[in-house]
This record gives sequence, C-alpha cells and structure tokens, in this order.
Amino acid sequence: MTDRRSFLSTTLAAGAALATPAFVSSQALGAGDSVAASERITLGVIGIGPRCTYDLKAILKLKDVQCVAIADVQQSRRDAGKKLVDDHYGNQDCTLYHDFRELLARDDIDAVLIATGDRWHAAASILAAEAGKDVYSEKPCGITIRDCQLLDETFQRTGRIFQAGTQRRSVPNFIQAVQVAQSGKLGELKELQATAYLPTLDNTWLPAQPTPDNAVCNWNMWLGPAPWRPFNQKYVDGGWRGQYDFDSGARLLDWGAHTLDLCQWAAGADDTMPVKYEPSQTAITCTYANGVRLTVDFLEEPFGDRSPRWLTRLGTCPVRFIGDDGSVETGDEGEIVASSPTLQKELASNQRVRGLDVTAHARNFFDCIKSREQTTCNSTVMRRSHVACHAAALSWILNRTLAIDPATETFVDDDEANRLRSRAKRDWT
Repeated sequence: MTDRRSFLSTTLAAGAALATPAFVSSQALGAGDSVAASERITLGVIGIGPRCTYDLKAILKLKDVQCVAIADVQQSRRDAGKKLVDDHYGNQDCTLYHDFRELLARDDIDAVLIATGDRWHAAASILAAEAGKDVYSEKPCGITIRDCQLLDETFQRTGRIFQAGTQRRSVPNFIQAVQVAQSGKLGELKELQATAYLPTLDNTWLPAQPTPDNAVCNWNMWLGPAPWRPFNQKYVDGGWRGQYDFDSGARLLDWGAHTLDLCQWAAGADDTMPVKYEPSQTAITCTYANGVRLTVDFLEEPFGDRSPRWLTRLGTCPVRFIGDDGSVETGDEGEIVASSPTLQKELASNQRVRGLDVTAHARNFFDCIKSREQTTCNSTVMRRSHVACHAAALSWILNRTLAIDPATETFVDDDEANRLRSRAKRDWT
C-alpha cells in the first residue's frame, strides 16, 4: 500500500530467514477477524468534538483501520478522545498532541480524520496532503470559494486521497432517489430542490474572558487562520457557529453542503454548477446553463415541523427532484416518497439507513486509500458543490442576483462579489 509497508514486509521476510524462530501472535498475522498489521491503515485524528466522536465510533469498528493518535487544542477533548480509542482497543497506545503538525510529522500515519471547526478544515487538509496523508474532512471543507479551490488544487497536485464528509452520497435512499432522477422515470428533469437553514450573519464579539493556559486550551491554535478576537469559553464549547469569522456562507453550507450537493449529483452536474443565483426572503433560485432550476429552500423549523412544503416524517436534510412526469422526495429517515403509485411500488424495498450514518462513506474512503481510486466525494466534486453553495450564499449576503462563470469560478461583472471569494488569513504559526 505504501513504501513504508513494502519496506516493513521486506524487512520482516529477511529477518525471518536469518533469525531463530520466534512467537508471532495470530492477531498480528491476521487470524480470525483481525487484520495483519502490514495491511492496516493507521489513522490520526485532528479535532475531536461531538461530530468527530460520532464519526470515530463508526471508524473504530473497521477491522483494517487503527486509530493511533489524536490532536486537539483542548485538553478535555484530547483526554475524552484517548479514552474512547484506548477503551476500544484495550490498551493505552493512543498518543495525544496539542499541535496537529506534530501528528502530521509522523511517518507511520497513513490518513487523518479532520473534524475541527469549519475555519480549520481547508488549512488542515492542505497541510495534511503536503505531509503525505490521505484526508477525510468534515464539511464544509472550506469557508470561502478560494479555500475550496486551493484544497482541490493541492489534492490534484499531491495525488493524495480526499473524501468530503458529505456522507449522504453513500446512504441508500439518497442514492436511489438520485438514480431515479437520472433514469428518466421522472421524465425530463426540470427542478431540484434543496433545503437549508434561514441564513444569518453575526459579526458580534462575546465578552472577553481570561485566556486559559495553552495546555488547557491553546487559543491561538483554536483561532487558527481566523481573525483574532478575545477568548470566551462559549466559542470553544460550540458557540462559534453562526459567527461570520468562523462559519461559512451565512450558515447556508451547514445543510447546503449536503442538500445542494445531492441536487448537483442528481442533475449530473458534478463537473459544473448553476450559472445564476437569485435570492429572495424564502429561497435562492439557482439556474444551470441548460435552464434546469435548483432551489435552495429556507426552513424556519429545520429540525421541527417542515410542512406544508416538505414531508416532516422524511427527516432532516430533505431534497426533492422534479421532472415532467413526477417527483421523488427523501430525507434522513431513509424513506422515499414518489408522486406516482407505480414508482412508489418500485421504491418500497429500499434499505432504510439514516442519513447521519458515516459507515459506508468512511468505508469508501479507506477502500480508495488502498486502490488509489477517487472517492465518492473527492476534492473536485466537493469543490463544485461547495463553490455553488458559496455563490448562493453570497447572492443572499449581497441581496442581488449573481452570475458566475463555471470555468473560472469568478462572478461576471461584479468586483464586490469577486472580492468576497476569499478572506484574509491570520498568521497563526
């Protein structure tokens, strides 16, 4: 799989020929349910909050993956992560780091799971790729258009494997709904409907509190590339969400990175994006060059009653695909609802898996590490759907229609919008 593994295999073979026979455990040789050490993918974790813990619990069940290290700027989260990993393996081997660059410097780590706050996703992914690691990054993978471009360019240049954490591309009901949209069973596709929170912009600062010792929480590293501001415990407890400096696209990418991405996939548009974005009080209407519409619908109660426009029982992150001859709608509860009884009967046997489950998506990532093939949501697929999300968000922020050239990912005749494609980065080093 890697030069390190080839070297290990060769060295072990040579040693076996020269040395006195020694005991080697059946587990090390891969007996039973275990996997030989030379075939295991070693994993490091960068940023271990609630979402990462959810991801990691699924990954720890994979027999050919071994988590060996965790980096986080907060002591409490480092310690909780180590307990999770060590309890699973029944040892004390998981190494902790304050600074993720020390983790990246290890030659024995093949891949990293990045689940920091949004402001760090692109920078950490790029540094990991430069260090020779394959990357699974939680979404949104970049809080600006330029972040997403640089991330994709880096992974194309380095040849590392990347998987965006848009796991709904690996969940059966979403896959089946996309297949129906692409099969022609809905007739000619006319509209794709995504959902998102009501967008918000917040630039306020919380009151300054005493900055903790770096061992407890390294505030400089926590901020990373984001602009400096005084420490407040609420930020590190999750209160950074919705803050413009730390979040992305007026929060549109929280769900849009999933739902707009699924619409891109259904439209067969992974290599392009809508060319026009028109905001309103209730939605953003995005239009492809071929005239197909992609509507991002704002939900006042995204986790509550989503009627009458959406079927609440279908769950969070709902999407709908509409053609001349019918429609399908699905969400995180795993059910698909079709507009015609005939099509509904065809869909009745679909496997029910909740859209939050990362198991299949992670499995795809680790399989691609072995094969060196592209993942389900590789860096270029991510780039196109994320840039479309950012363009939609900027149309709402600026409160005007924007046109974008998909070839250059620049806005047409709009200098202000083009300036907002990137943000100044703070020197956190």
